[in-house]
Amino acid sequence: MSLLNYTTKKEPSDTISEIQQMLVEYGVNGVLTEYDGRAVSSMSFKINIDGNDRMFKMPCNWRGVHEIMKNDPKCGPKLRTEEQAIRVAWRIIKNWIESQLAMVEVNMVTVPQVFLPYTVMPNGLTLTENIEKNPTLLLKQV
Repeated sequence: MSLLNYTTKKEPSDTISEIQQMLVEYGVNGVLTEYDGRAVSSMSFKINIDGNDRMFKMPCNWRGVHEIMKNDPKCGPKLRTEEQAIRVAWRIIKNWIESQLAMVEVNMVTVPQVFLPYTVMPNGLTLTENIEKNPTLLLKQV
């Protein structure tokens, strides 16, 4: 299977705008983009859930995508750039969010369930980052 969206020409800013528009339809009431220099490295957004604003943070690991692209023979030299990897990474995120929201649309899951791993905890890290730092958080005492 080849890398999803590896030939996209869609600029990251356009994709991020598409993502924001999708999220607004599902109750997002604030969006923040963070940069790692020239590229957007994550998008955070807040949703009011049961009267409380909850923050979620979607990371964009474009460097990981770039590594895959550099080693994929289907990606020609013109597609192996950092700029292309950033475009591809954001398109993949958009596809994932779109698929998740399709499940919300048909009542298979809720928005909080979809984004639970990306919930920002009081220490500023996402739930996933906290578990990666301390895997014992998943262990239940018997």
